[in-house]
Amino acid sequence: MNFVFVFIGGGLGSLLRYLIGLGFQKTNASLPWSTFIANLIACLIFSLVLWLMQSKDVVNSNLKLLLLTGFCGGLSTFSSFGYETFLLFKQDMAFIAIMNILFNTSLCLLIFYIFK
Repeated sequence: MNFVFVFIGGGLGSLLRYLIGLGFQKTNASLPWSTFIANLIACLIFSLVLWLMQSKDVVNSNLKLLLLTGFCGGLSTFSSFGYETFLLFKQDMAFIAIMNILFNTSLCLLIFYIFK
């Protein structure tokens, strides 16, 4: 049954990502604003859901699957990357956090460069 929550959330997140892209389709901006906005929204939702769950002492695995894994995952995997990197910094693992940033960014860019 868990996959249904991920499926629904992911579909809604992907749809929002698509709609945001349509909204910025006709701009000549040098910064990829649609990706930037999608990443910010996903990180905002991800952090707010975690904060609400912690402050209310609620652990609802279905809600986590729907909103965090599904919706934020469909909208942007950057939210997970940002949160996991934040946790590394919070756990005083700054070097690993920086390596996480560098490896994720540089290797993903390298893959695009290789297969351009």
